[in-house]
Amino acid sequence: MQNIVISLGAMQLARKIPFEDPQVLTYVRIAYVVAQVIVLATYYYTSLKSQEPGALVTTTVRDYDLSETSKLLRAAYMGIAMMSFMHLYMKFTQPLFIQSLMTLKNLYDAKLVAIHVLGKKAEGDLKRPFKTAGMFGAPPSGPATDAASIAEAEKRVGAKKED
Repeated sequence: MQNIVISLGAMQLARKIPFEDPQVLTYVRIAYVVAQVIVLATYYYTSLKSQEPGALVTTTVRDYDLSETSKLLRAAYMGIAMMSFMHLYMKFTQPLFIQSLMTLKNLYDAKLVAIHVLGKKAEGDLKRPFKTAGMFGAPPSGPATDAASIAEAEKRVGAKKED
C-alpha cells in the first residue's frame, strides 16, 4: 500500500516538473544516478557486513545474507537497465524521477539493510530465513522452519540417500 501511495504521489509531482528544461532534466538525471549509487554502495556495504558466522542449517547466516544481497543487486541492475532503455532510447523522463524516489524507498525497506546498516536485531520480521510478502494481500511465504517440517524434509532426504 505504501508503495502505491508513494508512486501516485511521485507521479503527481512529476507532472508539475518542467522536464523540457535541459537544466531540470540534468538535475533529475543526477538525482537518479545518485540514488542508484547510494543503493549499490549500501548493498556492497551490506555484503561486507555479512561476515558473521552462523549455525549451519543448510547454509550459514553469512552465505544466506550474501545470496539475499545478490538478489537485491540483481533487482537494482535490472531497474537500471530498464530505466536506461526507457530514458535513453524511448526518451521517457517522468519514470526517471519516480524511480529515483522508489529506489531509495526500496533500499529502506530491504531487510538486510535494516539488519546490517540500520543496526536492527534479526528478530520478528527480520528473522532469517526471510518471509517474502505475498502478492495482492496473500499471506507471506517462506521456507518452513517448524520442527515438523524439518523432520519431514530430513526424512525425505534420508529416503533419497538410501535409494
